[in-house]
Amino acid sequence: MCCTVAISNSPVFSPSSRVSSCLFCKTSSSSSSPETVKNPSSSSPSSPLRVLRVQKPPPPSPGGLIRNSSDCSDSGSGSSSIFKRKRPARLDIPIVSMGFGNIPAAGREMDVVEVDGDGYVVYCKRGRRDAMEDRYSAAINLQGDSKQACFGIFDGHGGAKAAEFAAENLQKNIIDEIDKSTDGEIEEAVKNGYLRTDSEFLKEDVCGGSCSVTALIRKGNLVVSNAGDCRAVVSREGVAEALTSDHRPSRKDERDRIEALGGYVDCKLGVWRIHGSLAVSRGIGDQHLKQWVIAEPETRILGLEPELEFLILASDGLWDKVSNQEAIDLARPLCTGTKNPEPLSACRKLVDLSILRGSLDDISVMLIQLEQFY
Repeated sequence: MCCTVAISNSPVFSPSSRVSSCLFCKTSSSSSSPETVKNPSSSSPSSPLRVLRVQKPPPPSPGGLIRNSSDCSDSGSGSSSIFKRKRPARLDIPIVSMGFGNIPAAGREMDVVEVDGDGYVVYCKRGRRDAMEDRYSAAINLQGDSKQACFGIFDGHGGAKAAEFAAENLQKNIIDEIDKSTDGEIEEAVKNGYLRTDSEFLKEDVCGGSCSVTALIRKGNLVVSNAGDCRAVVSREGVAEALTSDHRPSRKDERDRIEALGGYVDCKLGVWRIHGSLAVSRGIGDQHLKQWVIAEPETRILGLEPELEFLILASDGLWDKVSNQEAIDLARPLCTGTKNPEPLSACRKLVDLSILRGSLDDISVMLIQLEQFY
């Protein structure tokens, strides 16, 4: 898997800065796969962007472990022994599924994120904001099963804190709730995972909120949930099928719910907003509007079958400018019926099309090749 972050030429990332320590990827807590970071010294000095690449970990050794990259044999026996230093003992690091989402503070000046994973790709591009507020998460081989995975796109507003928190915690909370469920009611477990993440974030007493869309692949089912206006669209033999419905105050049932709770919705600069402020009606966080902005998701469950080709999860930066069917039509030739699929190129083209049509927002697109999980 190859991750790429393009970072603007800011004082934080001056030519003398050590960029190798500033990765946008974060693996699960205490044990993580080793990563090889290359400083792109070959880049042109006049280029306005700097690039970090995280290479896919090497194949496992026969014992099921990855050797630390610093473990190499001594050479140059002609050197005087007085200058030789004893190398540390080998480190055996267990292989773990990699999850992504959190972007360190030093990386907030990034412009572009590219990830080419196993069965999925992600492409994110910063809009006109000072810092990227979108985040994502991806975990494969859940519970040691290659047919189980969980993915998410998170669109922050009022800062990136809520999106970061959701990217780091929502997937774990959903899996925990599923494990605790005695009746196997997965829709209720996913809802509880969203509500738990929201409750935990509110305890942080941090401003801002985040829209979310997640896709859980488990036991031959595709479980798609959303809170806010991030959207999931699947290609069913080339026909676009939206699996989520945007939660906006302009939606009649959402407006009725808000007004029944004593709130109001009005139109400001052509956009319907809650109390003239927020343009989405569900999400994680938004403490100042929590009475009306709920975190309860809507969920749809489909059985995985060959006619479901690929799934697109994206923030509203894409969907505000590109229709569901346009997205499928553009991506499909690069993803199906070809010996060399280029899903990452498809994501780039979708983002470029949205920008060409005038999007100024952060845009995040994840494409999941469903055939890998049948």
